[in-house]
Amino acid sequence: MEKGIASVSRTRVVLSQVVACSALNVLLVGLGMSMSFVTMVLPEVLDAKEGLSINKNQASWFGSMAFLCQPLGSIFSGPLLDYFGRKKALFLVNIPHLFAWLMMYFAWDVPSLFLANAFLGIGIGIMEAPSITYVGEVSDASLRGTLTTLTNGFTSAGMFMAYLLGTVVSWREAALVSLTVPLATMLLVLFVPETPIWLLSKGRQKEALVSLCRLRGWVEPEDVKEEFNQLVEYSNNISRCVLCTKVQELDSKICKHSSYNFMKRYILRLKHLLFVKETMRPFGLVMAYFFFYTMSGLLPVRPNMVNVCKALGMKFDSKAIVVSVALVYIVMNIVSAVVVKIFGKRKLILSSLFASACSSLALSIYAGVELPVSVFSYEPSTFPSQTEIIPVILFMSLVCFTSLGIPWILLSEVFPFRSRGMATGLAAALSYLIFFAAAKSNYNIEENFHMSGSFMTYAILGFMGTVYLYFFLPETERKTLAEIEAFYNGKSKIFANDFVINAFRKTKIETNGADKPMLDC
Repeated sequence: MEKGIASVSRTRVVLSQVVACSALNVLLVGLGMSMSFVTMVLPEVLDAKEGLSINKNQASWFGSMAFLCQPLGSIFSGPLLDYFGRKKALFLVNIPHLFAWLMMYFAWDVPSLFLANAFLGIGIGIMEAPSITYVGEVSDASLRGTLTTLTNGFTSAGMFMAYLLGTVVSWREAALVSLTVPLATMLLVLFVPETPIWLLSKGRQKEALVSLCRLRGWVEPEDVKEEFNQLVEYSNNISRCVLCTKVQELDSKICKHSSYNFMKRYILRLKHLLFVKETMRPFGLVMAYFFFYTMSGLLPVRPNMVNVCKALGMKFDSKAIVVSVALVYIVMNIVSAVVVKIFGKRKLILSSLFASACSSLALSIYAGVELPVSVFSYEPSTFPSQTEIIPVILFMSLVCFTSLGIPWILLSEVFPFRSRGMATGLAAALSYLIFFAAAKSNYNIEENFHMSGSFMTYAILGFMGTVYLYFFLPETERKTLAEIEAFYNGKSKIFANDFVINAFRKTKIETNGADKPMLDC
């Protein structure tokens, strides 16, 4: 790509792709607000003396309800993405949130409050695949790492807005203000381009060329000729009937499988697109990362974070600390966007997960030494009166290192194009089931093992995840989508590559002739 548009300034190339992601970035602000809104609502309605009130058992369900309902949205996310295209999908996914924010504002009893939170979860789930896929398909290989990492910053900005609104206005008024975000997104989507690869998959070559020219600095067709030809070749390869390819009937002009009924074609599509190694290998890796990242300490306590801060005996106002958490998220997301260009995704992921586990371990030790066994974050009457600065430092370190994690970034680039919508939607759905299990189980773990035991559990899982990913996580920074797809289609089972793993691989090759990896770290 750089060779083809050498006459265009790099600033112009970068600007064109940043502008194209503008609607997506506003969408992600809304995503962050939706994911974090319950954190500010829960302490206001937990055993409230007036207005809506919920007990501690209901609170554990309310804090995790959105995560439970997000898979319902994620199931429709992939088909919506493939059928309507990336641009139209970015428009349509805002509709559930319009209903959710209005219902949250008008919530009249506990069931309606839970239903509004459920709609927020469905909205989050349905927007995952379009938001993850779009930036990966409009950016070139040299910018994808930075642009996809920066998307975390916009999600964090949404978290900050939700937390800040929770400190200055009532949660009902905050819901009404939040309604403006999906409306703004729907307006901005009208001005962004469709992705070239999706247009090519629909046989719309002229539109794909125009889109690519716009995404590479508003250039002329001859300036992107080389990249466009590569995209066309890639599109032609993936447009072939996967069943014909499997049985080596590529020379046949007529696909015999087009006459199959919908159900049979869908089952065969699952078999030959989803349940193949080039899809299932990255799928298993991403889901493992999601599990260990989620269970490393911060995300299980996030819905109840205000009360957790009070239960740990933090010195400052808990709501102010939560707002600071969102600010730290924004700063660290920017840092990760810079660091990923220097050190790559693999080192960033491993170091952040290991450091998160260490922070959870430190919090576990502090809670075990300083807090009485009676302290329970879902029971305000048990909170300690003495406040300290040490838990603030330890908790903020956990926030810093967790916010460096980039599971959603991997999700945007590891799947083949033909199965990307389906696999991304399914992975997003399962990831939110993990989030639900983490948030809901936090109540039970803490109730039975105290805060010290809960953070110790998260620390152990974080260390286990670091070891697992060390052996199986490859480096994908500065690799094209086609290179990543070809890598997972290879024979190597251990994807990572450094001096320790190479020594292990050398031994394995000598014993059974295992193949070397295709991607270097």
